[in-house]
Amino acid sequence: MSNQAALESWMATQLAAVERALNAWVSIDTTVDGTHQAPADLMAAMRYAVQGGGKRLRPLLVLAAARAAGAPDGAEAALRAACATELIHAYSLVHDDMPCMDNDVLRRGKPTVHVQFGEAVALLAGDALQALAFELLTPDPAVIGVAQQARLCRLLSRAAGCAGMAGGQAIDLASVGLHLTEAQLREMHRLKTGALLQASVMMGAACGSLAAPAEAALQTYGAAIGLAFQVVDDILDVTADSATLGKTAGKDAAADKPTYVSLMGLDAARAYAQDLHAQALAALADSGLSDVDALRALADLVVDRSS
Repeated sequence: MSNQAALESWMATQLAAVERALNAWVSIDTTVDGTHQAPADLMAAMRYAVQGGGKRLRPLLVLAAARAAGAPDGAEAALRAACATELIHAYSLVHDDMPCMDNDVLRRGKPTVHVQFGEAVALLAGDALQALAFELLTPDPAVIGVAQQARLCRLLSRAAGCAGMAGGQAIDLASVGLHLTEAQLREMHRLKTGALLQASVMMGAACGSLAAPAEAALQTYGAAIGLAFQVVDDILDVTADSATLGKTAGKDAAADKPTYVSLMGLDAARAYAQDLHAQALAALADSGLSDVDALRALADLVVDRSS
């Protein structure tokens, strides 16, 4: 089997494992520990938010980084961390789409959660998904040791909170109609989008064992692809249609939001995405790690995607 075929097979296997785990853990019957039945309407909204679409980029980054750090495929800590990042991502989309935020009606090619279930249920579904992410990371200590639980929770909570995703969203809402400098725009997106992508890499790294230089290199890799993802998002918002994106195209321009395209122009934004891609690959080369093919492929995916 060629390296490319082996890599594709590995990714397909990991994606299938993530889907099975999400289906089991975001269950209409029970919560993660199998003992508490959730209200049916709430769990239906949670499952709707998590299932039926999405690239699962964050879980794949966790699993690819865990592999690079020497964790065995199928390691319980890595799978739980992978699913936890996806639950945080899903919760953020539920809340971001609500009328008090971005007021969007289309996500992953279907009505947004608040359109399908109502605003109150959507708000609670987002809250519950966020809590469930941390429940996943804190099983019985015989499954994941308490020190590793604490490290994973710290990485995820910092990425999701006021110094990460929530903080970036607050800056985004306050920046409508304003002209931001490139440094200001980069900081907003470093928090809003990049923090969780970078944390996904570092959570995977925390599931294995790395020397400090290799860990620092993965931190640099995660920062580069985190920002590249948002630059490409800004490009796709003006170059792709809603059917391709699975969400409303052209919404940033219509809302007068600052983007890399509005700041730099389309060609310069494309060049910047390629530069960030090169930075990510250089960081992998500097890491000294041998098993980084999956991380390299995910960097390619971030920049070359069409949705």
